Amino acid sequence: MDVIIIATKACTHRENLEKELECLHIPYRVCFVEDHPDLVEKFSIRHSPNLVVDDEVVFRKQPTEVELHAYFDIKK
Repeated sequence: MDVIIIATKACTHRENLEKELECLHIPYRVCFVEDHPDLVEKFSIRHSPNLVVDDEVVFRKQPTEVELHAYFDIKK
């Protein structure tokens, strides 16, 4: 499973999202919109953060802990 957080460098929610993924033992990588305009265009990024799983945007906002658990419990 390929998990990417796409966020701005100034996004205050990114660190929290990273911690939540780490608690769920979900490997991920971070791509900053400032460094990856190709991803901004590809996924029509307009807000931060975004969570992309297997080349599909699954959250276009900071998901709640319940939303993350529900999503990844289904994916496992």
